[in-house]
Amino acid sequence: MEITCPEGLVVEAHFNGFYIRTDQPEKAGGTATAPSPFDLFLASLGTCAGFFALRFCRERNLDATGLSIFMEKEKGEIKKLDRVRFRIRLPKGFPDKYHKAIIRAVDQCAVKQVLADPPEFETIIEKEEI
Repeated sequence: MEITCPEGLVVEAHFNGFYIRTDQPEKAGGTATAPSPFDLFLASLGTCAGFFALRFCRERNLDATGLSIFMEKEKGEIKKLDRVRFRIRLPKGFPDKYHKAIIRAVDQCAVKQVLADPPEFETIIEKEEI
């Protein structure tokens, strides 16, 4: 994955033929032309949880029409994320017997698992060859 800084406070990630653009809100000096990196981080949590809920339904041949997840964040200290809550809205007629199981499925989100056991981070300098 290559990260580039094409203009202003815009930062882009390039990988596997995709471009993911980020920007900062206007109050932070950006132009708000794209989500902030932190918003994309939160979206990755939510979409990962959604994928695991959807897969749970598909593996059991359950109709997922109307399935949605609302994600709420709680912040305590400045720039600290204290809690993320997923509220699953189940489709009409979703069997009660699967309520606890779909919660366990959502809890298997790979992004959440990385946060539970974070990797080691390393930053190094790479000089461009002349």
